[in-house]
Amino acid sequence: MHVLTFTLLTLVGALLAGLVGAMTGLGGGVILVPLLTLGFGVDIRYAIGASLVCVIATSSGAAAAFVREGYTNIRVGMFLEIATTVGALLGTVVAVYISSSTLAVIFGVVLLFSAAHSLRQRVEHVGTTEPGTLGARLRLGSTFPHEGTMVHYGVEHVPTGFGLMFVAGILSALLGIGSGVVKVLAMDRAMHLPYKVSTTTSNFMIGVTAAASAGVYLHRGYIDPVLVMPVVLGVLAGATIGAHVLARVHTKPLRMLFTAIMVALALEMLYQGLTRQL
Repeated sequence: MHVLTFTLLTLVGALLAGLVGAMTGLGGGVILVPLLTLGFGVDIRYAIGASLVCVIATSSGAAAAFVREGYTNIRVGMFLEIATTVGALLGTVVAVYISSSTLAVIFGVVLLFSAAHSLRQRVEHVGTTEPGTLGARLRLGSTFPHEGTMVHYGVEHVPTGFGLMFVAGILSALLGIGSGVVKVLAMDRAMHLPYKVSTTTSNFMIGVTAAASAGVYLHRGYIDPVLVMPVVLGVLAGATIGAHVLARVHTKPLRMLFTAIMVALALEMLYQGLTRQL
Protein backbone atom coordinates (compact mmCIF):
# COMPACT_ATOMS: atom_id res chain seq x y z
CA MET A 1 0.00 0.00 0.00
CA HIS A 2 1.27 3.47 -0.92
CA VAL A 3 2.27 5.68 2.01
CA LEU A 4 -0.23 8.43 1.07
CA THR A 5 -3.09 5.94 0.74
CA PHE A 6 -2.18 4.35 4.07
CA THR A 7 -2.03 7.77 5.75
CA LEU A 8 -5.44 8.83 4.43
CA LEU A 9 -7.10 5.53 5.38
CA THR A 10 -5.51 5.68 8.84
CA LEU A 11 -6.71 9.26 9.25
CA VAL A 12 -10.30 8.30 8.40
CA GLY A 13 -10.20 5.24 10.64
CA ALA A 14 -8.80 7.24 13.56
CA LEU A 15 -11.45 9.92 13.03
CA LEU A 16 -14.20 7.28 13.31
CA ALA A 17 -12.53 5.79 16.40
CA GLY A 18 -12.36 9.20 18.07
CA LEU A 19 -15.94 9.99 17.08
CA VAL A 20 -17.41 6.77 18.47
CA GLY A 21 -15.18 6.88 21.54
CA ALA A 22 -16.25 10.43 22.44
CA MET A 23 -19.94 9.71 21.89
CA THR A 24 -19.92 6.64 24.10
CA GLY A 25 -17.53 7.87 26.79
CA LEU A 26 -15.18 4.89 26.64
CA GLY A 27 -12.46 6.47 24.52
CA GLY A 28 -11.20 5.65 21.05
CA GLY A 29 -8.29 3.43 22.08
CA VAL A 30 -10.46 0.34 22.44
CA ILE A 31 -11.37 0.69 18.76
CA LEU A 32 -8.15 2.21 17.44
CA VAL A 33 -5.77 -0.62 18.36
CA PRO A 34 -7.93 -3.42 16.84
CA LEU A 35 -8.57 -1.20 13.79
CA LEU A 36 -4.87 -0.67 13.15
CA THR A 37 -3.97 -4.28 13.92
CA LEU A 38 -6.78 -6.12 12.16
CA GLY A 39 -7.71 -3.60 9.47
CA PHE A 40 -4.32 -2.22 8.43
CA GLY A 41 -1.96 -5.00 9.46
CA VAL A 42 0.05 -2.78 11.82
CA ASP A 43 2.15 -4.60 14.40
CA ILE A 44 0.22 -4.50 17.66
CA ARG A 45 3.10 -2.89 19.57
CA TYR A 46 3.25 0.03 17.12
CA ALA A 47 -0.54 0.31 17.29
CA ILE A 48 -0.31 0.47 21.10
CA GLY A 49 2.39 3.16 20.89
CA ALA A 50 0.24 5.30 18.58
CA SER A 51 -2.80 4.82 20.80
CA LEU A 52 -0.89 5.94 23.90
CA VAL A 53 0.07 9.21 22.21
CA CYS A 54 -3.61 9.72 21.28
CA VAL A 55 -4.67 9.14 24.87
CA ILE A 56 -2.26 11.87 26.02
CA ALA A 57 -3.58 14.32 23.43
CA THR A 58 -7.29 13.74 24.04
CA SER A 59 -6.93 13.68 27.83
CA SER A 60 -4.99 16.94 27.89
CA GLY A 61 -7.71 18.79 25.99
CA ALA A 62 -10.74 17.47 27.85
CA ALA A 63 -9.22 17.42 31.34
CA ALA A 64 -8.73 21.19 31.43
CA ALA A 65 -12.40 21.81 30.70
CA PHE A 66 -13.61 19.35 33.35
CA VAL A 67 -11.30 20.85 35.99
CA ARG A 68 -12.55 24.34 35.17
CA GLU A 69 -16.18 23.21 35.49
CA GLY A 70 -15.52 21.76 38.96
CA TYR A 71 -16.21 18.08 38.30
CA THR A 72 -12.70 16.65 38.56
CA ASN A 73 -11.41 15.69 42.00
CA ILE A 74 -7.75 16.62 41.60
CA ARG A 75 -6.81 15.36 45.08
CA VAL A 76 -8.21 11.89 44.36
CA GLY A 77 -6.67 11.89 40.89
CA MET A 78 -3.17 12.76 42.07
CA PHE A 79 -3.33 10.23 44.91
CA LEU A 80 -4.51 7.38 42.67
CA GLU A 81 -2.05 8.36 39.94
CA ILE A 82 0.69 6.93 42.16
CA ALA A 83 -0.80 3.46 41.64
CA THR A 84 -1.53 3.85 37.93
CA THR A 85 1.93 5.24 37.11
CA VAL A 86 3.70 2.43 38.97
CA GLY A 87 1.41 -0.06 37.26
CA ALA A 88 2.08 1.51 33.85
CA LEU A 89 5.85 1.30 34.32
CA LEU A 90 5.53 -2.34 35.37
CA GLY A 91 3.28 -3.00 32.37
CA THR A 92 5.88 -1.68 29.92
CA VAL A 93 8.42 -4.08 31.39
CA VAL A 94 6.02 -7.02 31.18
CA ALA A 95 5.06 -6.11 27.59
CA VAL A 96 8.59 -6.93 26.41
CA TYR A 97 8.20 -10.57 27.42
CA ILE A 98 4.64 -11.07 26.11
CA SER A 99 4.03 -12.19 22.53
CA SER A 100 1.77 -10.28 20.14
CA SER A 101 -0.72 -13.16 20.20
CA THR A 102 -0.98 -13.02 23.98
CA LEU A 103 -1.49 -9.24 23.85
CA ALA A 104 -4.30 -9.80 21.35
CA VAL A 105 -6.01 -12.29 23.67
CA ILE A 106 -5.71 -9.92 26.64
CA PHE A 107 -7.10 -7.09 24.51
CA GLY A 108 -10.05 -9.27 23.48
CA VAL A 109 -10.89 -10.04 27.10
CA VAL A 110 -10.68 -6.33 28.04
CA LEU A 111 -12.94 -5.45 25.12
CA LEU A 112 -15.57 -7.94 26.31
CA PHE A 113 -15.33 -6.50 29.82
CA SER A 114 -15.71 -2.97 28.41
CA ALA A 115 -18.76 -4.04 26.42
CA ALA A 116 -20.40 -5.52 29.52
CA HIS A 117 -19.57 -2.42 31.57
CA SER A 118 -21.09 -0.07 28.98
CA LEU A 119 -24.47 -1.76 29.42
CA ARG A 120 -24.52 -1.59 33.23
CA GLN A 121 -26.91 0.82 34.88
CA ARG A 122 -25.21 3.82 36.43
CA VAL A 123 -25.68 4.54 40.12
CA GLU A 124 -25.08 8.05 41.49
CA HIS A 125 -23.27 7.94 44.83
CA VAL A 126 -23.63 11.07 46.93
CA GLY A 127 -22.94 11.24 50.66
CA THR A 128 -20.32 11.80 53.33
CA THR A 129 -17.44 9.62 54.44
CA GLU A 130 -17.48 8.13 57.92
CA PRO A 131 -15.01 9.92 60.25
CA GLY A 132 -11.82 7.98 60.88
CA THR A 133 -11.76 6.22 57.51
CA LEU A 134 -8.77 6.61 55.18
CA GLY A 135 -10.79 8.75 52.77
CA ALA A 136 -11.67 11.16 55.57
CA ARG A 137 -8.12 11.29 56.96
CA LEU A 138 -6.74 12.08 53.50
CA ARG A 139 -9.52 14.64 52.95
CA LEU A 140 -10.44 13.13 49.57
CA GLY A 141 -14.08 14.20 49.73
CA SER A 142 -15.17 17.24 47.74
CA THR A 143 -18.13 18.84 45.95
CA PHE A 144 -19.39 18.96 42.37
CA PRO A 145 -22.03 21.08 40.59
CA HIS A 146 -25.42 19.42 40.20
CA GLU A 147 -28.61 21.18 39.08
CA GLY A 148 -27.34 24.59 40.10
CA THR A 149 -26.03 23.61 43.54
CA MET A 150 -22.78 22.18 44.91
CA VAL A 151 -23.27 18.62 46.18
CA HIS A 152 -20.87 17.13 48.72
CA TYR A 153 -19.63 13.55 48.43
CA GLY A 154 -17.25 11.31 50.36
CA VAL A 155 -14.71 8.68 49.30
CA GLU A 156 -14.84 5.11 50.61
CA HIS A 157 -12.79 1.90 50.25
CA VAL A 158 -9.60 3.74 49.28
CA PRO A 159 -7.28 0.66 49.43
CA THR A 160 -9.56 -1.27 47.05
CA GLY A 161 -9.63 1.63 44.60
CA PHE A 162 -5.85 2.01 44.86
CA GLY A 163 -5.36 -1.66 43.99
CA LEU A 164 -7.69 -1.46 41.00
CA MET A 165 -5.81 1.61 39.77
CA PHE A 166 -2.60 -0.41 39.81
CA VAL A 167 -4.28 -2.96 37.53
CA ALA A 168 -5.55 -0.13 35.31
CA GLY A 169 -2.00 1.17 34.91
CA ILE A 170 -0.72 -2.25 33.84
CA LEU A 171 -3.52 -2.63 31.28
CA SER A 172 -2.89 0.87 29.94
CA ALA A 173 0.77 0.07 29.25
CA LEU A 174 0.07 -3.39 27.85
CA LEU A 175 -2.78 -2.43 25.53
CA GLY A 176 -2.31 1.26 24.73
CA ILE A 177 -5.69 2.30 26.12
CA GLY A 178 -6.56 4.78 28.82
CA SER A 179 -8.10 1.87 30.78
CA GLY A 180 -10.82 4.34 31.72
CA VAL A 181 -13.27 1.48 32.23
CA VAL A 182 -11.21 0.08 35.11
CA LYS A 183 -10.58 3.56 36.53
CA VAL A 184 -14.28 4.43 36.47
CA LEU A 185 -15.10 1.02 37.95
CA ALA A 186 -12.67 1.69 40.81
CA MET A 187 -13.96 5.18 41.60
CA ASP A 188 -17.65 4.62 40.89
CA ARG A 189 -18.27 1.08 42.11
CA ALA A 190 -15.56 0.67 44.76
CA MET A 191 -14.86 4.17 46.11
CA HIS A 192 -18.47 5.40 45.65
CA LEU A 193 -17.67 8.66 43.90
CA PRO A 194 -20.49 10.25 41.86
CA TYR A 195 -20.44 8.99 38.27
CA LYS A 196 -19.66 12.39 36.73
CA VAL A 197 -16.77 12.83 39.14
CA SER A 198 -15.51 9.32 38.35
CA THR A 199 -15.51 9.83 34.58
CA THR A 200 -13.96 13.31 34.66
CA THR A 201 -11.30 12.35 37.20
CA SER A 202 -10.52 9.27 35.08
CA ASN A 203 -10.07 11.52 32.06
CA PHE A 204 -7.74 13.71 34.11
CA MET A 205 -5.65 10.67 35.07
CA ILE A 206 -5.36 8.72 31.82
CA GLY A 207 -3.04 11.26 30.20
CA VAL A 208 -0.48 10.94 32.99
CA THR A 209 -0.73 7.14 32.93
CA ALA A 210 -0.30 7.04 29.16
CA ALA A 211 2.65 9.45 29.31
CA ALA A 212 4.51 7.12 31.68
CA SER A 213 4.00 4.23 29.25
CA ALA A 214 4.61 6.22 26.06
CA GLY A 215 8.06 7.30 27.20
CA VAL A 216 9.17 3.67 27.44
CA TYR A 217 7.54 2.76 24.10
CA LEU A 218 9.31 5.72 22.49
CA HIS A 219 12.65 4.61 23.92
CA ARG A 220 12.11 1.13 22.45
CA GLY A 221 11.21 2.48 19.02
CA TYR A 222 7.51 1.51 19.01
CA ILE A 223 6.23 5.04 18.32
CA ASP A 224 6.44 5.70 14.57
CA PRO A 225 5.79 9.35 13.55
CA VAL A 226 4.42 8.22 10.15
CA LEU A 227 1.70 6.28 11.97
CA VAL A 228 1.21 8.57 14.95
CA MET A 229 0.66 11.79 12.98
CA PRO A 230 -2.55 10.81 11.10
CA VAL A 231 -3.82 8.80 14.07
CA VAL A 232 -3.56 11.71 16.52
CA LEU A 233 -5.08 14.20 14.08
CA GLY A 234 -7.93 11.82 13.26
CA VAL A 235 -8.74 10.95 16.87
CA LEU A 236 -8.66 14.60 17.97
CA ALA A 237 -10.95 15.64 15.10
CA GLY A 238 -13.31 12.73 15.76
CA ALA A 239 -13.43 13.42 19.50
CA THR A 240 -14.22 17.11 18.85
CA ILE A 241 -17.04 16.23 16.45
CA GLY A 242 -18.35 13.55 18.79
CA ALA A 243 -18.52 15.97 21.72
CA HIS A 244 -20.76 18.31 19.70
CA VAL A 245 -22.92 15.53 18.25
CA LEU A 246 -23.40 13.92 21.67
CA ALA A 247 -25.54 16.82 22.88
CA ARG A 248 -28.02 16.30 20.02
CA VAL A 249 -28.53 12.54 19.91
CA HIS A 250 -29.82 9.77 22.19
CA THR A 251 -26.93 7.90 23.78
CA LYS A 252 -28.66 4.54 24.38
CA PRO A 253 -28.71 3.46 20.70
CA LEU A 254 -25.08 4.60 20.41
CA ARG A 255 -24.06 2.49 23.38
CA MET A 256 -25.83 -0.54 21.91
CA LEU A 257 -24.02 -0.02 18.60
CA PHE A 258 -20.68 0.54 20.30
CA THR A 259 -21.18 -2.58 22.41
CA ALA A 260 -21.89 -4.65 19.29
CA ILE A 261 -18.73 -3.28 17.64
CA MET A 262 -16.63 -4.04 20.72
CA VAL A 263 -17.95 -7.62 20.94
CA ALA A 264 -17.16 -8.19 17.25
CA LEU A 265 -13.66 -6.76 17.63
CA ALA A 266 -13.11 -8.76 20.83
CA LEU A 267 -14.03 -12.04 19.17
CA GLU A 268 -11.77 -11.29 16.20
CA MET A 269 -8.86 -10.33 18.47
CA LEU A 270 -9.37 -13.51 20.50
CA TYR A 271 -9.48 -15.60 17.34
CA GLN A 272 -6.37 -13.97 15.87
CA GLY A 273 -4.53 -14.31 19.16
CA LEU A 274 -5.51 -17.88 19.95
CA THR A 275 -4.66 -19.03 16.41
CA ARG A 276 -1.41 -17.03 16.58
CA GLN A 277 -2.10 -15.10 13.39
CA LEU A 278 -0.80 -11.84 14.88
